[in-house]
Amino acid sequence: MAWIKRNLLFVIGGTLALGLLGAVGFYDYINWKRNTAAFDRLNEVYRTLQELINQKPSPGNDKINNIETANQQEAELRGWINQARNYFEPIVPIPHPTNGPISNESFADALHRTIDQLRREAPNANVGLPPQYSFTFEAQSQRVKFAPGSLGPLSAQLGEVKAITEVLYKSRVNQLDGIQRVRVSDDDTSGPQMDYLADRPVTTELAVLTPYTVTFRAFSPEIAQTLAGFASSPYGFVVQSINVQPAGAVASSSGAVPPAPPPPGNMPGKGGLQSVLQEQLLRVTLEVEIVKLLPKK
Repeated sequence: MAWIKRNLLFVIGGTLALGLLGAVGFYDYINWKRNTAAFDRLNEVYRTLQELINQKPSPGNDKINNIETANQQEAELRGWINQARNYFEPIVPIPHPTNGPISNESFADALHRTIDQLRREAPNANVGLPPQYSFTFEAQSQRVKFAPGSLGPLSAQLGEVKAITEVLYKSRVNQLDGIQRVRVSDDDTSGPQMDYLADRPVTTELAVLTPYTVTFRAFSPEIAQTLAGFASSPYGFVVQSINVQPAGAVASSSGAVPPAPPPPGNMPGKGGLQSVLQEQLLRVTLEVEIVKLLPKK
């Protein structure tokens, strides 16, 4: 105690110095924790940024905003899709009542009238048909009642088959050998196998793709007109493939006589050599998809 009394000022100064050192240490510790937390946060932000940059597509940088560009391109694509809808008009089902659901009676009547109409139009277009051809609806042609839930899909297919047939009639092909469609009804199991495809419609985010196969005989000008007819149609016809092979100059199964080949061309005067172009009748198989756009979301 005597020593403390003699060195009181020294003791007080030392105590204050120790207190200040403790305060400084505590302050340094607090700032160290804060800096460590900030550094960890900075590393986390850096890792996130690197992950975003490595994404495909990358969001961009301070000069290029890929997200904004992607949004603009999406808007442009949707605008193009809206404009393209003008070239993919829906084919009207047969029948297409506006005041209620399709009945068995109305579909049976529409089916018979449509088949009869297509049969009568064939000779006017000089197109041969198989005997008593029912245009893929043989299974339904003798019925007055149809499988439950099938009238909607069948009426859609009847309208589509009629639209396909009219393209062939307009092109004046020599002979329609047959059309094939997908099965949409339990009644289709009793129909001729040649009327059906094993494929199924495909649904995407934008449309339903319904396949058909068309087989006919024609000369090359009529084949070109048929392809042009599908391409220029307001409906969503897309020719997926074409197979062409010689058919032979034979009469059609309906008794129709194939049209005469084009007249000879480049015939020189008497005494010169004659150059005759004899075109061959061809058998054509087209795989056609009908693109039916889904309603706008």
